[in-house]
Amino acid sequence: METIFSGIQPSGMLTLGNYIGALKQFVELQDEYNCFFCIVDEHAITVPQDPKQLRKNIKSLAALYLAVGIDPEKATLFIQSEVPAHAQAGWMMQCVAYMGELERMTQYKDKSAGKESVLASLLTYPPLMAADILLYSANVVPVGEDQKQHMELTRDLAERFNKKYNDILTIPEARIPKVGARVMSLQEPTKKMSKSDTNNKGYISLLDDAKQIEKKIKSAVTDSDGIVKFDRDKKPGVSNLLSIYSILEGKSIPELEEMYHGKGYGEFKADLAGVVVNALAPIQEKYFLLIDSSELDDILDEGAAKANRVAGKMLKKMENAMGLGRKRR
Repeated sequence: METIFSGIQPSGMLTLGNYIGALKQFVELQDEYNCFFCIVDEHAITVPQDPKQLRKNIKSLAALYLAVGIDPEKATLFIQSEVPAHAQAGWMMQCVAYMGELERMTQYKDKSAGKESVLASLLTYPPLMAADILLYSANVVPVGEDQKQHMELTRDLAERFNKKYNDILTIPEARIPKVGARVMSLQEPTKKMSKSDTNNKGYISLLDDAKQIEKKIKSAVTDSDGIVKFDRDKKPGVSNLLSIYSILEGKSIPELEEMYHGKGYGEFKADLAGVVVNALAPIQEKYFLLIDSSELDDILDEGAAKANRVAGKMLKKMENAMGLGRKRR
């Protein structure tokens, strides 16, 4: 089996967009790949966090991974900060990275724009992301379109390390989903759905109740022509809703267009709300069973132990290659 690595920051409640664009596909991938799913809490602190809320978010994200169907017997689920090799290898990757390429990162430029001062970690976290991936010899990394640049840097750093020290790092490939990779905001359908959106009508949280979901979909931006048809450029709102419906219900876009031919947006939105409620109900049920359970802690303990074993072996190889410490026999 090839290896997959993926990390999600525990910086807030996950959205329907996170589920469709990432988590739903992780469940399918765990049968085809050796999967490492990481809660990247060290990345979360590149911006200020409330410590108590961060701890709560970490466990909540872990419970959601399991609630959507990640099987700890098939995949390794762990918390980044519980595997010290990530921070150690992250520093080593910084030592092969150049300031210029880090300053060119789009996310750094966006997040630092207009600010008098930013944390140094905002600039240097891409090498940590590279270390996350390279420690597990990941062949494939599922990412959204917005992470393509970081994956290119990861490949560059790995190739540079291999050329300069020793050819031990696997060069990973990005896996960008073709369908549903970008679920858009319900209020601004030209922007990606985000858990950091200041308008909570723009996103559906995985733990929103039925009434909240119905209200948000009912108020979703569409257009004035009343025709349920997919056209990303001319009808971004309706197209976004059709994409969500298609993926959750397993029906093609043309099938849905035919189903709602001659029908208005009211009926279409009401049906979509039901589809979303039904898709999230079993996830929410399992989440609330797990969130305060000892089972969740046991799974995370086991995941950390396995991740430490795998990452520790690669870290030793990297240290030997760079000449750090005493060479082990």
